[in-house]
Amino acid sequence: MAFAIREDDLTGEQTRALLALHLAGMRAHSPPGSVHALDLSSLRMPEITVWAAWSGNRMAGIGALKMLADGGGEIKSMRTHPDFLRMGVAAALLDHIIAAARDRGVRRLCLETGSGPAFDPALALYRLRGFTDGEAFGHYVATAFNRFLHLELHASIEGPSE
Repeated sequence: MAFAIREDDLTGEQTRALLALHLAGMRAHSPPGSVHALDLSSLRMPEITVWAAWSGNRMAGIGALKMLADGGGEIKSMRTHPDFLRMGVAAALLDHIIAAARDRGVRRLCLETGSGPAFDPALALYRLRGFTDGEAFGHYVATAFNRFLHLELHASIEGPSE
């Protein structure tokens, strides 16, 4: 299934509903103090771009890219609408975000997510796209619950050694 992916201004009813569902899901499947999902006002920060995937006039999913001070990027707020699960929405959004990060010159994409059955499909998708487990980054603190994944987008080019 093909989806139209476009930048979202966070004002639409479908956007707000899907973000509320996302936050509720993160709270339901994460221990207290371990929810790092951004609310609507936080997603409006200038360093964050949000995209929505659409199927006709229905929002199928959402995802965001936060530009980090070190020139890297962080994937945030990935959520597929329940009516569109297992239809390729998350893969399409992730591919779009990776391409946008490359276009912006981002060298490394990072993300923080949880562990357990509710997070297994997302972890599988990220790993399928080349993300590998790594260390905590930014303000995050590693716990037994959260996972940190990283994707190098541009290998450094070095001249031949002599």
